Amino acid sequence: MANRSNRVAEQMKKELGEIIRRRLKDPRIGFVTVTDVEVTGDLQQATVYITVLGNDKNRVETLKGLAKAKGFIRTEIGQRIRLRRTPELNFEFDESSVYGNKIDNLLRQIEKTEESE
Repeated sequence: MANRSNRVAEQMKKELGEIIRRRLKDPRIGFVTVTDVEVTGDLQQATVYITVLGNDKNRVETLKGLAKAKGFIRTEIGQRIRLRRTPELNFEFDESSVYGNKIDNLLRQIEKTEESE
């Protein structure tokens, strides 16, 4: 069963990227990358992790735009992926890139202090 939800999640990730990039015309939605999709085992809920290029204001506006377009996006997904029920979508920011950058900066600081000693 987990195999099926993983396949559905990967297909949704591909389709969501395409829909957001080509079909949405909301000016609030900036440059969005779908980094991951997690689908529950019963395929009823999907958490979509996104990253947005820009500052915090752009991130908030993009999230508002995606929330407004949630019904349209879900309809598009339902037409592209043949499922009995299309999962309910929840958009969240992917904090892993921010965390990764923080770790990278800390490692560079350590490297500089070791070189100066």
